[in-house]
Amino acid sequence: MSFFQLEATSGEARAGRIYTSHGVIETPIFMPVGTRASVKTLWQEDLERMNAQIILGNTYHLFLRPGHELVEKMGGLHKFMSWDRPILTDSGGYQVFSLSDINKLTEEGVTFQSHIDGKRHLITPEKSMEIQRALGSDIVMAFDECPKLPATKETLRTSMELTHRWAKRCKTVELKEHQHLFGIIQGGLHYDLRMESMQGLMELNFDGYALGGLSVGEKNEEMVEFCKKFVPAMPKEKPRYLMGVGKPLDVLNGIKSGLDMFDCVLPTRNARNGQFLTTHGPLNIKKARFLEDQLPPDPECSCQVCARYSRSYIRHLFNVGEYLSGQLISYHNIHFYLQMVKGAREAIFRGEFDEYYKTFYNNYTTNRWE
Repeated sequence: MSFFQLEATSGEARAGRIYTSHGVIETPIFMPVGTRASVKTLWQEDLERMNAQIILGNTYHLFLRPGHELVEKMGGLHKFMSWDRPILTDSGGYQVFSLSDINKLTEEGVTFQSHIDGKRHLITPEKSMEIQRALGSDIVMAFDECPKLPATKETLRTSMELTHRWAKRCKTVELKEHQHLFGIIQGGLHYDLRMESMQGLMELNFDGYALGGLSVGEKNEEMVEFCKKFVPAMPKEKPRYLMGVGKPLDVLNGIKSGLDMFDCVLPTRNARNGQFLTTHGPLNIKKARFLEDQLPPDPECSCQVCARYSRSYIRHLFNVGEYLSGQLISYHNIHFYLQMVKGAREAIFRGEFDEYYKTFYNNYTTNRWE
């Protein structure tokens, strides 16, 4: 059986299945981010209960602590964190460029200072593959350079060409038998650069293709329009992954353009700031209007948080600094994303994705809680 099976379409929106040794992933899918082998504040049981089919681990952070050698010694990332469903690991490239004090970017790789203790490290394409091989993730990302936007076309071309040369080197490293390698398409918002990048990667025959370097400084509407134009040209027989994006409507727009996989830290990060994501837009639990509100955070939500707890209670927890508030909001927000993509998948099978999109969009943008 092939790694990816396309099952249905509705317009450009796609529903499919990704087959891994740790389970089947039904697309379109949202991947909760488990940066340090943990989705912040949540138990693995929580993720299983809400049917998270795949989570994302962070190569950069796990390389620095506890170290990929230790993770491999402990039986690999799945066993180490007691998670027997699929895992995707990013290459570490984005974190190297965004979190670290970069000393030197060369053809060989990137020498950087750890944001933890200042120690210097060199990550090369080969090293990134070795780290991810040791972690034992199901989906491995090629090592790329991720320039911030806006940037000149010349800068983006130089970065894209370096990413392509690094992708070739990534392909030379033998991974474990169960692992699948994705290439990362770069080139900013320039259609011609992205096409050139994609065609070069297709010649290397990756198992899937990701769009990197978006939501890194460009306007949101520019990203949406670019995806609408570019994504339909991506290989139809391979999974399509939009990295690090994004807000609920960004994910929905990505599905509308034909993308299959998404991840973002927003559900848990915003939870720590007191924001629920609901059917009718974001709800800031800190507001005084919720002081005596006995309604659930989202009356239309089926999660166990909304089934049991009131806005008044969670507001109290947040205001007194109880950790439980972040846990409850994180649980709801991840559940919200997973239900959103599940609804999109079901609508694609019915051939009614446009109707689902319009209904979700209109409800979400009502901003009932403002």
